[in-house]
Amino acid sequence: MKKNIRRGSALSTLPSLIFASRWLQLPLYLGLIAAQAVYVFHFWVELVHLLEAVFGSEKALQALVTSIGYKADAPITSLNETVIMLVVLALIDVVMISNLLIMVIVGGYETFVSRMNLEEHPDQPEWLSHVNASVLKVKLATAIIGISSIHLLKTFINAGNYDTKVLMWQSIIHITFLLSALAIALTDRLLSAAHSAPEH
Repeated sequence: MKKNIRRGSALSTLPSLIFASRWLQLPLYLGLIAAQAVYVFHFWVELVHLLEAVFGSEKALQALVTSIGYKADAPITSLNETVIMLVVLALIDVVMISNLLIMVIVGGYETFVSRMNLEEHPDQPEWLSHVNASVLKVKLATAIIGISSIHLLKTFINAGNYDTKVLMWQSIIHITFLLSALAIALTDRLLSAAHSAPEH
């Protein structure tokens, strides 16, 4: 009788320990929050350089040209439409990656670590109320496609500074992301349909 009690106690302790190991993911999410702060800082540095370049700062203009990797036949002495477009796309890219980070941090913590109990909070994201591992995968795939689209657009605008192979491979990778996202969404829909189908 004592052996059975001890064995049952050991079995209940081990699952509890395994379940508690989910908190090991907490430092990972805190690290992603730190990465988010780095992106915010980078965004404001680029934005300040853009505003300074608008008011004629040569140093800020050169910093922008270097950061976007833009090259021209003649020296760039003032902002032009292409530089502005590339800088704005770079800022949008930062925002989209930041959105992806928020999705991973909030959705991942809610799904894999612990409930955040945001049901009564007025700022609760709409997608968080029905988030699960499958929904999170689809949303992440969609966000990655958006980020890839911005990168591809930046490359095509600045196509003169890239090799043909780079343009080709970026296009192929983007198409691969699209097909992967479609496959994930289709698989998720088929699984949902299978679960909701009435049993006979």
